[in-house]
Amino acid sequence: MIELASALRAEVERAAAYFRSLGEADVTRSRGAGKWVKKEILGHLVDSAANNHQRFVRAQLANPFTGPGYDQQAWVPLHRYRERPWADLVDLWLALNRHVAAVIEAVPAEKLQTPCIIGDHEPASLEWWMRDYLRHLKHHLEQLEAA
Repeated sequence: MIELASALRAEVERAAAYFRSLGEADVTRSRGAGKWVKKEILGHLVDSAANNHQRFVRAQLANPFTGPGYDQQAWVPLHRYRERPWADLVDLWLALNRHVAAVIEAVPAEKLQTPCIIGDHEPASLEWWMRDYLRHLKHHLEQLEAA
Protein backbone atom coordinates (compact mmCIF):
# COMPACT_ATOMS: atom_id res chain seq x y z
CA MET A 1 0.00 0.00 0.00
CA ILE A 2 3.05 2.19 -0.33
CA GLU A 3 1.72 3.71 -3.58
CA LEU A 4 -1.63 4.57 -1.99
CA ALA A 5 0.05 6.16 1.03
CA SER A 6 2.32 8.16 -1.28
CA ALA A 7 -0.64 9.33 -3.34
CA LEU A 8 -2.45 10.40 -0.17
CA ARG A 9 0.59 12.29 1.10
CA ALA A 10 1.07 14.06 -2.24
CA GLU A 11 -2.59 15.09 -2.45
CA VAL A 12 -2.63 16.35 1.14
CA GLU A 13 0.61 18.33 0.85
CA ARG A 14 -0.54 19.92 -2.40
CA ALA A 15 -3.91 20.89 -0.96
CA ALA A 16 -2.42 22.19 2.31
CA ALA A 17 -0.23 24.61 0.35
CA TYR A 18 -3.34 25.95 -1.38
CA PHE A 19 -5.30 26.09 1.88
CA ARG A 20 -2.59 28.21 3.51
CA SER A 21 -3.12 30.84 0.81
CA LEU A 22 -6.76 31.32 1.85
CA GLY A 23 -7.94 33.87 4.39
CA GLU A 24 -10.77 33.64 6.88
CA ALA A 25 -13.10 35.57 4.55
CA ASP A 26 -12.46 33.00 1.79
CA VAL A 27 -13.30 30.03 3.98
CA THR A 28 -16.39 31.44 5.71
CA ARG A 29 -18.09 32.80 2.57
CA SER A 30 -21.50 31.27 1.97
CA ARG A 31 -21.74 28.71 -0.82
CA GLY A 32 -25.53 28.89 -0.83
CA ALA A 33 -28.39 27.89 1.41
CA GLY A 34 -27.87 24.53 3.09
CA LYS A 35 -24.27 24.15 1.88
CA TRP A 36 -21.24 23.95 4.11
CA VAL A 37 -18.70 26.77 3.99
CA LYS A 38 -15.11 25.76 3.23
CA LYS A 39 -14.27 25.48 6.93
CA GLU A 40 -17.06 22.95 7.36
CA ILE A 41 -15.99 20.93 4.34
CA LEU A 42 -12.45 20.73 5.73
CA GLY A 43 -13.93 19.89 9.14
CA HIS A 44 -15.82 17.03 7.52
CA LEU A 45 -12.48 15.81 6.12
CA VAL A 46 -11.00 16.01 9.64
CA ASP A 47 -13.86 13.81 10.88
CA SER A 48 -13.35 11.45 7.95
CA ALA A 49 -9.64 11.12 8.73
CA ALA A 50 -10.33 10.43 12.42
CA ASN A 51 -13.01 7.83 11.68
CA ASN A 52 -11.04 6.10 8.95
CA HIS A 53 -7.85 5.97 11.00
CA GLN A 54 -9.78 3.96 13.60
CA ARG A 55 -11.23 1.69 10.94
CA PHE A 56 -7.88 1.02 9.26
CA VAL A 57 -6.23 0.10 12.57
CA ARG A 58 -9.13 -1.92 14.01
CA ALA A 59 -9.65 -3.85 10.76
CA GLN A 60 -6.14 -5.25 11.18
CA LEU A 61 -7.15 -6.65 14.57
CA ALA A 62 -10.49 -8.26 13.69
CA ASN A 63 -11.62 -10.52 10.87
CA PRO A 64 -14.23 -9.52 9.90
CA PHE A 65 -14.23 -5.94 11.18
CA THR A 66 -17.57 -4.37 12.00
CA GLY A 67 -17.64 -0.67 12.83
CA PRO A 68 -20.04 2.21 13.04
CA GLY A 69 -20.72 4.74 10.35
CA TYR A 70 -20.99 8.37 11.37
CA ASP A 71 -23.57 11.05 10.81
CA GLN A 72 -21.60 13.77 9.06
CA GLN A 73 -24.53 16.18 9.20
CA ALA A 74 -24.44 15.93 13.00
CA TRP A 75 -20.67 15.82 13.48
CA VAL A 76 -19.83 19.02 11.59
CA PRO A 77 -22.01 21.36 13.70
CA LEU A 78 -21.03 19.57 16.92
CA HIS A 79 -17.38 20.45 16.25
CA ARG A 80 -18.30 24.07 15.41
CA TYR A 81 -15.85 24.12 12.52
CA ARG A 82 -17.29 27.38 11.18
CA GLU A 83 -16.06 29.12 14.34
CA ARG A 84 -12.59 27.56 14.50
CA PRO A 85 -9.46 29.26 13.14
CA TRP A 86 -8.75 28.12 9.56
CA ALA A 87 -5.03 27.67 10.20
CA ASP A 88 -5.79 25.31 13.10
CA LEU A 89 -8.13 23.23 10.92
CA VAL A 90 -5.54 23.01 8.14
CA ASP A 91 -2.83 21.93 10.61
CA LEU A 92 -5.11 19.31 12.19
CA TRP A 93 -6.24 17.94 8.82
CA LEU A 94 -2.68 17.74 7.56
CA ALA A 95 -1.41 15.97 10.69
CA LEU A 96 -4.29 13.47 10.72
CA ASN A 97 -3.77 12.59 7.07
CA ARG A 98 -0.04 12.11 7.54
CA HIS A 99 -0.98 9.73 10.36
CA VAL A 100 -3.53 7.90 8.17
CA ALA A 101 -0.94 7.59 5.38
CA ALA A 102 1.54 6.01 7.81
CA VAL A 103 -1.09 3.46 8.85
CA ILE A 104 -1.99 2.66 5.24
CA GLU A 105 1.66 2.22 4.32
CA ALA A 106 2.19 -0.29 7.12
CA VAL A 107 -0.81 -2.58 6.48
CA PRO A 108 0.51 -6.09 5.81
CA ALA A 109 -0.57 -7.65 2.51
CA GLU A 110 -2.37 -10.48 4.32
CA LYS A 111 -4.72 -7.96 5.98
CA LEU A 112 -5.84 -6.16 2.80
CA GLN A 113 -8.74 -8.50 2.12
CA THR A 114 -10.15 -8.31 5.65
CA PRO A 115 -13.91 -7.90 5.27
CA CYS A 116 -15.13 -4.59 6.72
CA ILE A 117 -18.74 -3.80 7.49
CA ILE A 118 -19.09 -0.07 8.15
CA GLY A 119 -22.46 1.18 9.32
CA ASP A 120 -25.14 0.11 6.86
CA HIS A 121 -22.74 -0.26 3.90
CA GLU A 122 -22.25 -3.54 2.10
CA PRO A 123 -19.14 -5.45 3.20
CA ALA A 124 -15.94 -4.48 1.40
CA SER A 125 -12.28 -5.27 1.92
CA LEU A 126 -9.95 -3.13 4.00
CA GLU A 127 -8.08 -2.32 0.78
CA TRP A 128 -11.31 -1.09 -0.82
CA TRP A 129 -12.04 1.17 2.17
CA MET A 130 -8.51 2.62 2.08
CA ARG A 131 -8.76 3.35 -1.65
CA ASP A 132 -12.23 4.80 -1.14
CA TYR A 133 -10.82 7.11 1.52
CA LEU A 134 -8.52 8.71 -1.05
CA ARG A 135 -11.39 8.94 -3.58
CA HIS A 136 -13.59 10.63 -0.99
CA LEU A 137 -10.83 13.04 0.00
CA LYS A 138 -10.20 14.02 -3.63
CA HIS A 139 -13.92 14.62 -4.18
CA HIS A 140 -14.04 17.13 -1.33
CA LEU A 141 -10.74 18.74 -2.29
CA GLU A 142 -12.27 19.45 -5.71
CA GLN A 143 -15.21 21.09 -3.91
CA LEU A 144 -12.89 23.22 -1.81
CA GLU A 145 -10.79 24.32 -4.75
CA ALA A 146 -13.77 25.08 -7.00
CA ALA A 147 -15.84 27.01 -4.46
